[in-house]
Amino acid sequence: MNWLLSPPLRSAVALAALASLLLNVALLAPSLYMLEVFDRVFASRSLETLTMLTVLAALALGLAFAMDRARSLALARAGRIVDATLAPAALEALLEDAATARGRMDRQAVHDVARLRTFLAGPAVQALFDAPWLPLYLAVIYALHPALGVTATLAAALLFALGLATERILRADNDAAAGASRAAARQVEAMSRNAEVLLGMGMLANALGRWSGLHDHALAAQGRVGAAHAALSALGRIVRQGVQVGMLALGAWLVVSEHASPGIMVAATILIARALQPVDHLIAGWKSLLEVRAAWQRLGQASVPAGAESDVQLPALTGALRLERVSLQAPATGLPIIRGVSLAVQAGECLGLVGPSGSGKTTLVRLVLGLRTPQAGTVRLDGVDIAVWPRAQRAEAVGYLPQDVELFAGTVAQNIARLGPVDSDRVIAAARLAGVHDLVTRLPHAYDTEIGDDGTSLSGGQRQRIALARAVYGMPRLVVLDEPNANLDNEGEQALSAAIDALKQAGTTVVLVSHRPWLMRHADRLTVLRDGALEVCGPRDEVLARLAGATVRPLRPLSPIPPHPAGTITTQAAVAAQGELA
Repeated sequence: MNWLLSPPLRSAVALAALASLLLNVALLAPSLYMLEVFDRVFASRSLETLTMLTVLAALALGLAFAMDRARSLALARAGRIVDATLAPAALEALLEDAATARGRMDRQAVHDVARLRTFLAGPAVQALFDAPWLPLYLAVIYALHPALGVTATLAAALLFALGLATERILRADNDAAAGASRAAARQVEAMSRNAEVLLGMGMLANALGRWSGLHDHALAAQGRVGAAHAALSALGRIVRQGVQVGMLALGAWLVVSEHASPGIMVAATILIARALQPVDHLIAGWKSLLEVRAAWQRLGQASVPAGAESDVQLPALTGALRLERVSLQAPATGLPIIRGVSLAVQAGECLGLVGPSGSGKTTLVRLVLGLRTPQAGTVRLDGVDIAVWPRAQRAEAVGYLPQDVELFAGTVAQNIARLGPVDSDRVIAAARLAGVHDLVTRLPHAYDTEIGDDGTSLSGGQRQRIALARAVYGMPRLVVLDEPNANLDNEGEQALSAAIDALKQAGTTVVLVSHRPWLMRHADRLTVLRDGALEVCGPRDEVLARLAGATVRPLRPLSPIPPHPAGTITTQAAVAAQGELA
């Protein structure tokens, strides 16, 4: 919550508080004006006095207008500061947690920031700034007559007690309603992501039934909150009106008994109405206050502000990769996913990673990219722990083509350029390297073709080939390709093969995951993974020869590479891996 102490926000809040003070002082003028008119103008019948009092009241109201506007502008500025401070960091943390599967960040965080901004820029927060000046009005009423002051104080205490009761009554139901609403919203998001499966497999009715249960639960909780809030709000309004009636009755009794003047009676009634108005507004808006407070608390519990990175830049990355006894467990079950994997890849080499489905290949790739943090062991790039590498420097030197290709709304060029500034020469160079330049030039507007959300205007193969160009954009030093040929036709596979050769010739380290044996001819080293454990690792031809009982001929001549120390070969592992490559 350090954002609360930022100087720009402090200055905006301080300005709003000062404006509230001057506003409430200026709003004393109408009641004092009534007091003077009843007690002085009527008695003296002086038009000059009336004129002077009217001019002073008009000036006070002008000041009140200026201060009210200044407060609104200051609070709107505070809302923008909160949004500018928190929204990017909240979204960044949300995306990081989505990518790294840490799951600590509430996915409501971005909406919570928007709620805070709207609250600060809206009228509800003004009641919070007016309520602290209630003692000022009570002091003036005491000065008019002690009996009226005591009555006003008791009335204020009654309304504050009602406000506390409102908070206590609504808090639990409001939290339950908010939780149920978020659960229903998450169900809608899941249904939207899997709409084709739901329709294609006839699961829509079941999914809707599950959502209906969550939605009905949310509506029931919201109904309880709404009913209680309506009753308490109505009670608060009636109490405030009753206090005004009581104050008027007490003032009239004081006037009749000649303990106070008519002006005091009228002024005290106006003052108590003004003094209790913010409290009434707080009770009426207590539900929104509870929601804002819950958003505030969620943001405080979440590590929204991103930590500052080191200003020290490491030497340019060459691509040497080493895993040192890396292990990872599933966060939900605690079961091991990766078991003590150790391997090394020299800069410019291609590591082929194979294994049956569920063996942990994709998880190992995510460890290599720093998308997962191992419970034990270390992943090193150029000998440096991957977590130490400055994010921007690492991003420029690493390319990644995931199994599930996602493109973004925008042009082909913007997607290849990783949503950054489009450098035409680098974009075209990446497209040529990925063998997709001719494909792009055949699109309606070539590189300026809008591809729509998720690249819906392109086929699966086209999306995968453009994603390959994105992965090699800027000629990174480490490129990770996870099932890069899943959607490719023969032309696309030839382009992929040429791209891997070009990357290796340029000295780029390539980590290649595939179920197709022919693609592994590019690998210098071959690793077989089963149940998260490394079973076979070494030079490609040596591994293939061992798996095939020394009957496999080399696909192409390779310079001698010393056997890698990591991993041992068992008969069971050899049979399993051979079956995977077959």
